[in-house]
Amino acid sequence: VSIAETTPSKTKKTLKIALLKSDYAEVRFDFLKIEQIPETLELIKKDLRKVVCTLRPKTEGGKFQGSEKERIAILKLIAEYNPFLLDVEFNTLKRNSALTKYLKSTKTKLLVSWHDFKRTPSSSELKKKLNQISRFSTNIKIVSTAKTTDDSTRMLELYSKKGKNNLISFAMGDYGRISRILCLYLGSPYTYVSLGKAVAPGQFSVDEVKKITKLKK
Repeated sequence: VSIAETTPSKTKKTLKIALLKSDYAEVRFDFLKIEQIPETLELIKKDLRKVVCTLRPKTEGGKFQGSEKERIAILKLIAEYNPFLLDVEFNTLKRNSALTKYLKSTKTKLLVSWHDFKRTPSSSELKKKLNQISRFSTNIKIVSTAKTTDDSTRMLELYSKKGKNNLISFAMGDYGRISRILCLYLGSPYTYVSLGKAVAPGQFSVDEVKKITKLKK
């Protein structure tokens, strides 16, 4: 369940609800004001072992308002709380060796993510991206934007090339919706859902996904 609240108290309240419906949750810290993030971490620290922490910059489709220097400092702060996973963009790690070194020294469990908000790359491009990202972590998230059903299929084909990596691969948008479900049957450890209003394009609610996955049983 993805949580994108704008205050510490709302984040705590929504996280409690989310963890009743799901084993894990994602907290989008970029929806909070910078000064609210330390308070939020303290409020939810007991649940962070079940939380994917994300601080997405605007250049990667996020809402973070501060500078990149401030964002790096906050990522390091979140790492100190030892969450289930800390989502850090592939592009961020690629250009910031000091951050990469720090996160390695703290043994932070990383989810290294890469998003394409305009298109779905070719199969060879996706395979290359998977190999590049796997140098940083075995927990990998690769997400594209689907303009056709073939785009979604291409994202799902990536599971046959994942090796020993924990891969989360699907497509955003209307054409990508089904890939958010099918990825669960191809090896994805989890998918991203909402409690109601979608946080990302094409996202299902947790209740919708539960209804669909029950059909298989």
